Amino acid sequence: MTESSAPSQQTIDDVLIIGAGPAGLTAAYQLTKKSRLKIRVLEAHPTHVGGIARTESHKGFLFDIGGHRFFSKSQEIEELWREIMPQDFLLRPRISRIYYQHKFYSYPLRAWQALCNLGLIESTLCMISYVEARLRPIKPARSFSDWVTNKFGARLFRIFFKTYTEKIWGMNCDEISADWAAQRIKGLNLSRAVWAGLRKSLGQKPAGRDGKIIKTLIDNFHYPRRGPGMMWETAAAKIRAKGGTIEMGLKAVSFTWDNAQNLWLVTAESKDGARRQFRAKQVISSAPLRDAVTAITPVPETARQARNLKYRDFLTVAVMLDRPAGFNDNWIYVHDAGVRVGRIQNFAAWSPDMVPDTNKSCLGLEYFCFEGDGLWSMEDHDLIELAKSELEQLGLARREHIVDGCVVRQPKAYPVYDDAYRDIIASVREEFARRYPTFHLVGRNGMHKYDNQDHAMMTALLTVENILGHRPKYDIWSVNEDAEYHEEKATYGEARGGLRDTPERKRT
Repeated sequence: MTESSAPSQQTIDDVLIIGAGPAGLTAAYQLTKKSRLKIRVLEAHPTHVGGIARTESHKGFLFDIGGHRFFSKSQEIEELWREIMPQDFLLRPRISRIYYQHKFYSYPLRAWQALCNLGLIESTLCMISYVEARLRPIKPARSFSDWVTNKFGARLFRIFFKTYTEKIWGMNCDEISADWAAQRIKGLNLSRAVWAGLRKSLGQKPAGRDGKIIKTLIDNFHYPRRGPGMMWETAAAKIRAKGGTIEMGLKAVSFTWDNAQNLWLVTAESKDGARRQFRAKQVISSAPLRDAVTAITPVPETARQARNLKYRDFLTVAVMLDRPAGFNDNWIYVHDAGVRVGRIQNFAAWSPDMVPDTNKSCLGLEYFCFEGDGLWSMEDHDLIELAKSELEQLGLARREHIVDGCVVRQPKAYPVYDDAYRDIIASVREEFARRYPTFHLVGRNGMHKYDNQDHAMMTALLTVENILGHRPKYDIWSVNEDAEYHEEKATYGEARGGLRDTPERKRT
């Protein structure tokens, strides 16, 4: 897949795109479809496009780097997925549970099951705690723990949020900004969820007292037959067919603005240390914001601040079993401090084609860590042994049934929302708008926003419209700013809210 020939010194790209993940490939796809501009994409991975939404393989088994559902409140994004890949989409049931204190809880919560598992006394105390939080909220709610406690009560925060959240971030919940909770949990209403769960348990449709259909967590989603990478490999092929270039195994390491020529000089490096230089009129970057800002010359005023942006890394230990998994969940959240695994994916439940035959299964154990720490630095063999032990401890698989395994490490998987990040991003936004108007930031890492795949794509779509001259310009930072909880939808006659088809326009 790597392009072997270097561009000549006279070659100038109209738009150079950094990163072939959902945001970068969406931008390239739209530009090659809507214009005759010269488009080039640089991707650091030597073989796979898709970024964190790629599909890895091991001896006939396929697995995600995390699970990637294809669900969006934006009709435009849904239609774009179908346009890129009109076939090979499966409609899959959404089945997930929470593991807490040796018991499983359906997610979304089912009122009767939760009551039985927690017990009458604990359930009563949770409801009392919830009422107290609503009557006497913490003000101002600065941290994740403040925000969730205000929303659900202290006891439910400790049961269903604290352990798992601290596994993800490696931080105390008091150190995590309330912004993360507001973005990821906004709109999820406890009383509504319990009421809907109770009605579902009784076999009734989730209608409100006024007869209108209330919102509930989605119970199915679309998924490519052979994983999310299938979508992005198809997109890459269509980009090339329309004249775009995708260069694999090249990581952008410096961006220099040539004021005399009104061009960006971009240096990229391969794993063997070889360097190539590219020239472009505009740059779209989905690379981690910290890396991009600190690689620019002239040095941005915000470079010192940007160095303080933090990321959380994670690794997937994929283990292969010689029999089907003993559960049909797509994934299980592990709210248990006694094991290090945070979430477990069952890839055959995502698509039967993710395993070579129906008598086998592949489980993906996700461990959240920091690059270079003890987990990250463990030998693959030791990580596979850890996964086997924890699966046995959780009662999900027996060691003798695990026949193989492999490890994939993913740096900078999650941008961290700490106390400092908001001011840093605001400063970077202001400087880029003023000083680097032809350097466009898109996607989860490019904007340091914990967005979903569809949000990342929307930032790319709107950036393309801005480059092609749309007036007034779209404010891409408004994508997902006012979104309701991503998991919710109107069960019947879906309401088009949350992620809007056309986010707020901002005149510039």
